[in-house]
Amino acid sequence: MVNNTMKQFTINETIGEYLLPVEVVFHPSWWNKHAGITFDEDFFFHPAKRVESEKRMENVLYERFGKYGLGENHNMELPVVGGVHIAAGFLLSGILGCELRFSENAPPEVICANNEDLSLPEIEDICNSAYFRKFGALCRSLKNRFGYLTGDVGWGGVLNTALDLRGQMIFMDMFDKPEEVKQYFFKIAAITEHVVKGIERQTGSSSIAVNRTVRHLKNPVFLHSECSVTMISEEQYEEFIMPVDVAWSNSSRPYGIHFCGHDPHRFASSFAKIPHLDFLDAGRGGDIKILRNALPETFLNLRLSPVEIVKQSPDEIRSIIERLVTESGNPYLTGVCCINMDDKVDDTKIEAVFETVNYLRDKYKLSATSIAV
Repeated sequence: MVNNTMKQFTINETIGEYLLPVEVVFHPSWWNKHAGITFDEDFFFHPAKRVESEKRMENVLYERFGKYGLGENHNMELPVVGGVHIAAGFLLSGILGCELRFSENAPPEVICANNEDLSLPEIEDICNSAYFRKFGALCRSLKNRFGYLTGDVGWGGVLNTALDLRGQMIFMDMFDKPEEVKQYFFKIAAITEHVVKGIERQTGSSSIAVNRTVRHLKNPVFLHSECSVTMISEEQYEEFIMPVDVAWSNSSRPYGIHFCGHDPHRFASSFAKIPHLDFLDAGRGGDIKILRNALPETFLNLRLSPVEIVKQSPDEIRSIIERLVTESGNPYLTGVCCINMDDKVDDTKIEAVFETVNYLRDKYKLSATSIAV
């Protein structure tokens, strides 16, 4: 029997019942400093280094933050197909012809192709891409050794990829040839889905490398990266990008949007028009009250600033998390994360994040019960 004095919260059935999952992701500079990992091309494509690097990452997380549940796969060798402990959305752009530059302590740099037109290869032709072949060889080697694959690869999202291929001219194209741009975006979406769903069929997930929070949830989230949507108007979003979100939300649930910009609330009314937006990465600086009002059944993943957290005290971090969780209004449809912290962040800041979330979990467990919708 439910205690009537407790506050009741709804949950999203496709996401499941989770009370404040929390995740942190470090920038390659942090890993280079604390784990000695280099992010050259072999980190991403050499089978032995893939396994060795992920094992070392898990071990470092366990040694430093194991009491908070990190590094649960320490001392294990796993066939992880992509760098699920860093933020690096490069593979799709590489497959489609962009030059990639690798370095020791940074994610791969995508060099804009500055294509002269809106042409794209056919889906059946992308298998001839050098990076598609490299990734395929990696997967085959790992599967031959382990018998299965796990993990996934950060994928760029439709507008992100268009910018990598066409450059800033894509914004002029929106005015000069809008119908061609719409077709172009849907073709990028089709290629993206072909690659990402192909990975998911082998590994069971598609978007852990986009945001690790999704690994805690009931079903694999199909998480569309919309980092560059902050560069366009709400009207342009609804005309050019939202049709892809609508289509994917109907075909790939649970469906989510990764928005790391400062103004996700600007698109709140537009996001509310998507039939099934199960998950939203609510970029740091976003007005969470506006988003929750527009999206009462969406899991809001609250993002802390990886830049500001370096300067903030543990008390300031705690205050920010408590405020954001309160503004979200439903701890069963709320997560907390800080993504891409560099080598200047110290462990006390990470501990403050986890300690605060643990405190809030205990608080809500005592005063609330969740109910399915």
